[in-house]
Formats: sequence, structure tokens, C-alpha cells
Amino acid sequence: MNIFPVTEKNLQSAAKLINAGELVIFPTETVYGIGADGFNPIAVSKIFEAKKRPTFNPLILHISDYKMLDLISNDNTELIKRITNKYWPGPLTIVLKRNKIVPDMVTAGNETVALRMPSHPAALKLIELAGVPIAAPSANSFNRLSPTKANHISDELSSKVKMILDGGKSEIGVESTIIRIENDGITLLRPGGITLEDLKSVIENVRVDTSVKLKPDSPGQLEFHYAPDKPIFFITKDLLNKIDNKRVGGLFFLENKTGFPFIKEYILSPNGDLREAAANLFSMLYKLENDPDIDIIAAEKIEELGLGIAIMDRLKKAVNKFKFYQI
Repeated sequence: MNIFPVTEKNLQSAAKLINAGELVIFPTETVYGIGADGFNPIAVSKIFEAKKRPTFNPLILHISDYKMLDLISNDNTELIKRITNKYWPGPLTIVLKRNKIVPDMVTAGNETVALRMPSHPAALKLIELAGVPIAAPSANSFNRLSPTKANHISDELSSKVKMILDGGKSEIGVESTIIRIENDGITLLRPGGITLEDLKSVIENVRVDTSVKLKPDSPGQLEFHYAPDKPIFFITKDLLNKIDNKRVGGLFFLENKTGFPFIKEYILSPNGDLREAAANLFSMLYKLENDPDIDIIAAEKIEELGLGIAIMDRLKKAVNKFKFYQI
């Protein structure tokens, strides 16, 4: 794999690749992203080709400063300023009206664009050195698990990029929260690193719309996503009865209370810390997916509060992929 440590020299090399219309995989605080020059539609098209991502599913533009924001969108309300002052840099993506400079390839033809200013120092420096916003979804094949470490990136995808920057394990471990600005408040489109409770503590009027979209206006709105290659189901009594003769790996929040003889068990947070659980989610799913002794993954449901909402969103979309699978 073409993995390089994050150094000033390697960041400069990666920025030159971005400017040359190539793809680079880089770390963020949420998950690793596969990025291209967000103003270069040909470069952006390489992302869709590499990931096998449908072109109707828009991308997020990552920026390093507010000058880039002003280039991309004229939206500049007091509410937007309040939100960006509070949460940027950080794991919050905002859907705004776009200017003509943003290619249709980025927005899937929508009149809005999803924007984020990441807090990971390597991501910010890369964008700054490139001097352009970087369009970047998660660095995985479409509908597969998002990588939180450089070595999670598949050989198939790594062969499509010129460089992978290794910035260690992602701190947050689930993708960014996505919101759309409304006249009198915001709408939560995808739960993520900023919780619903966080948003409600700052903004009075917060609506939630996490429904499935046939034509998304932001990432994360499809029926299934973030899925391992192996079948995954939520733990129920009925499921445990059906799989008693299968080789099953278990994924739990705090502890296994089922008494079922799982071949392997992974605990997201022995201390019951939702931040630790979110940071471990994709990493532990990778271990279950790549364990040759496991055929099926059974995951415990988590209470949908705080980051538990984002964790369950990812698990539900993974489980949806296998809803017609016959055990």
C-alpha cells in the first residue's frame, strides 16, 4: 500500500497531487476520506469511479477557512455564523445554497452543497496547501465500512489513489453530522459526531429528517450504507434461535447478557462511554468482517441518545443491506 506518515513534506506532495487532479486519501477526525480538487469536475469524477459510488449521491466539500466558504456559498445569515462559530472546525457538515463555481458533479445537480471544516490538523493543512476545497466522501467502496485507520483501506481502493496519508486512528469514528439551514432553524439530515442534544442546546428550532431519499441532497440519506461484507443483524431472541448452529461474532455496547456462545465478542465500551463506542464502531466491525472463523455478525441495539443515535444510524443502515438475506 502507498501509505505515508503525515509530515510537512508528505502533505506538500499530497497537495500537489490534488492540484494535479489526482486522488489522495487523508485522515480526518471522523473517518478517513478520499479526496480530490472540489473545483475540478474531472478529478471529482474519479472519486465516484474509484468508490463505485452512484453519481446521484452528492459529496461534501472540505474547507480550511472562511474565504473558501464565501467562494462556495453566499449564504451568510446570523444563524449560519452562530453555528459555524460554535462547531467549526469540527464534525459538522452544513448544507447551503451553492455558487456557480461548484461543479454539478459535487452536488449531484442539486442547488445546494454540503460543506465542512474538519478539525484534524493534517486535513486542514492539506486543504490549505492545496488552496482549494477538497471534495471527499469516506475512503471505502460504496456501501462498505468507513475506515478509521489507514490499514482499513482496501487494496482495491488504495490502488486507485496516488497517496494515503496515515494520521493514526480517527478520534470520533463516525461520519460528520449533517444539517440543512432553514429560515427559522435547522434540520438534522444525518446524525454524527455532533449530537442532536448538542444542537438543541445552541439552536431552539431543530427538526429531524433522516428519512430515506431516492435523490439525496446530502450524503447518508440512502436506505443502506456503512455495511460489512458479512451479513449483520440486530440481536433478538428469534435471531439467536435461528443462528444457534452458525459461526457468529457478537458486537455489544457494554457487555454480553445473552448467554449465547458467540465465537468472538467485541465490546464497544467496557465503561459505557458513547464516545469510545463511536470511535470503536467501524474498527470492531472491520475485525468481525475479516475474521475467517465468523460467518454472521450479530449486533446489540444501543439506546438512541447522544452519540447512540449516530451509532444506531450506522448499524441500521448496515443491517438494511441484509434484510432479505435468508439465514
